Amino acid sequence: MGRGDRIASYSNLLLSISIGSWFLSVVSSQIPLGSKLTVEENNYWFSTSRDYAIGFLNFSDQYSFGVRFNAIYIPSSEQTAIWTAGWNVKVSSKAYFELSPTGEMILFDPAKGKTVWQSKTGNASVESAVLLDDGNFVLLNRNKSAVWQSFESPSDTMLSGQILSIGQSLRASSRDSLTSYYSLHMNVSGEMQLRWETSVIYWSVGGPHSAKQAILGSDGILRLLDQRSQAVWSVYGEDHNDSDVKFRFLRLDFDGNLRIYSWENNATSWRTVWQAITNQCDVFATCANNGICIFNASDSYFCQCPFRSTIDSKSECLIPYKPSCESGSSMNRYDHVYLYGIYPPNKTVVQTSLHQCRSLCQKDPSCHAASFVNNGTAQCHIMNSQYVGGQSDPSLGSVTFVKTCSDPIAVLPAPVSALRKVSQKICVACLLEVAAASIVVFLMLQFGIGVYLFRRRKHMMQKSASPHIVPNATGCIMFSYSEIKDLTDNFKKQIGQNVFKGVLPGNRLVAVKDLNASIEERRFRTAVLKIGSIYHKNLLRLDGYCCESGRRLLVYELAKYGSVDKCLEEPRMCKRLTWRKRIDICLSVARAVSYLHTGCREFVSHGNLKCENVVLDDELEAKVSEFGLRTIKAEASSSGGLAEADVRDFGKMMVVLITGWRNADEACYWAYEKWVKAEKEMAMDQRIVGGVDLQELERALRIAFWCLQGDERMRPSIGEVVKVLEGNLTVDPPPPPFAHNQQRSP
Repeated sequence: MGRGDRIASYSNLLLSISIGSWFLSVVSSQIPLGSKLTVEENNYWFSTSRDYAIGFLNFSDQYSFGVRFNAIYIPSSEQTAIWTAGWNVKVSSKAYFELSPTGEMILFDPAKGKTVWQSKTGNASVESAVLLDDGNFVLLNRNKSAVWQSFESPSDTMLSGQILSIGQSLRASSRDSLTSYYSLHMNVSGEMQLRWETSVIYWSVGGPHSAKQAILGSDGILRLLDQRSQAVWSVYGEDHNDSDVKFRFLRLDFDGNLRIYSWENNATSWRTVWQAITNQCDVFATCANNGICIFNASDSYFCQCPFRSTIDSKSECLIPYKPSCESGSSMNRYDHVYLYGIYPPNKTVVQTSLHQCRSLCQKDPSCHAASFVNNGTAQCHIMNSQYVGGQSDPSLGSVTFVKTCSDPIAVLPAPVSALRKVSQKICVACLLEVAAASIVVFLMLQFGIGVYLFRRRKHMMQKSASPHIVPNATGCIMFSYSEIKDLTDNFKKQIGQNVFKGVLPGNRLVAVKDLNASIEERRFRTAVLKIGSIYHKNLLRLDGYCCESGRRLLVYELAKYGSVDKCLEEPRMCKRLTWRKRIDICLSVARAVSYLHTGCREFVSHGNLKCENVVLDDELEAKVSEFGLRTIKAEASSSGGLAEADVRDFGKMMVVLITGWRNADEACYWAYEKWVKAEKEMAMDQRIVGGVDLQELERALRIAFWCLQGDERMRPSIGEVVKVLEGNLTVDPPPPPFAHNQQRSP
């Protein structure tokens, strides 16, 4: 039997075992609608084997709702949580969880006076729930089919047999009340990646375009499987194939490392049998703002701040320099130390020598520290922030220079009597000549230094700013308004509403968006840093910004073919927008919005999704622009209602692409009328070349009309839209999308 056959047999065996345990559990331990659990009663629901329990979990007098181990031979202190509702939602001792009569799971906290988490399954015909013997909590319909399951909404843990598919992720729990920055992703390129925030990838396996899912086998082997269920990558736990092991799980821990744990017979604690990153100091921002990471001989680490003043009692370890320091600055050298920026996680990279690296940082007022590395190419990594992380190790060949404000020196003036007497005979003409020559020399030196610094700054800004390990991620460049005028040739070529074409040094084209709004400077800079840290192949990259004298402008990469609405109007481009290309555009946009909603550290609403804000690059790949501007133009809002509004706008955009109409509202009414009359072929754009897949057209119209439902509670999530467009989820005929609005109209 070949390796591929063994993997296929292994997958089939897992499936058979899972199906068998499914029916056994469903028959014996169904949870009816209306059932409730409370913190005060400390009651639980159990799997048939009683190896797993679901209920409230105590975390230092705060509670989460989730699934935990419950096996009798695992001590209560080791009965680890494996899934929690809402990831990291904490509730009070008065909270309760209910499987409502409508089939929706509701977690309500009276102390907060609101529902803190819900499953949004009220319209899914749920009839019961069950906790299976594999630890999966499932909602069932009348046919005993799963309509929701915890395995498809993981938190920080995967159990044996659980699958992590493309687009899904694990998110580490927090060590305090703050949100965790660490996550594990299966991306569209078939790579499993550990990330800090969204732009920093510090560990990656698989790819390109090979793996479709990850699975932890009961044999203790973590595998990446392709679409034929054959392993394209695997790693073995230390105790793989050990029959004494009763349980295994994979968890993304709060320290950003990925580990496999196992429980053996007669054990007293969980055993770590594999971890992704051996040296914890290689995990990005391990010490956060508490210093640099030092890995010791006992395979542990500690954080140390080498540049903190001994009289500084602050816990944060920050670069002791401010551009405004009046006493000048000095450069301290640290051998075998490498630093990187954390807030923001970027740096400017310049190819230069060790001596020039030190000199560049010392002469640049915005530079706080510089690390020189030479791994075949001599590079100077310049950081313009005092928030840095890094590591120190004798094996590192890097040298770091840290800038500090020079301490002021108190100089006592000499007494008058001690001053040396000089001759009263002064040559006035000589004095004037010396003074004039000194002034000329001084002015020439100032001019020369100014030219040098300007050219050096311009050269450094042209270099790509890449965060730790990720060579293709960029930091935002801060432009002055005069620089914006230069690169746009004084706003000569307008390519959209308040959007102008520009050219950066190196002939790289950009689009400059003038927000034309009064926005408080601090809020603008905070929002720009947030938007600039978001990276996805279908999101338009933010390259820079201008925040000067009340002017607020954003600098984006320029997409060759411009916005989709203009491509629909231009006959030559419209012919290139075949049916397949239009569906691809819809899918790309849906994936981008899904990433904004669920893939970022914080929920990001687009707020103005339409064809005008979707652009096409030189390969006709769609990129969503102007995302996150709501956080700039208005105060931050919660995700409630904003996600549904983005879904509605996506539905309108989709109908415009299908019909070719310019007016989205009119197109939606007209297309629905044609669809109801079974004339869907009439609803499509008659300019489409090459024909249309009618089954795909039906599916596309159905999901678009679901997105347009007047009752936002009936709209799908954007993640569900992605699955429908990928063909991985069926979609029922929708009710009239405008009925809810009509009922509410006077």
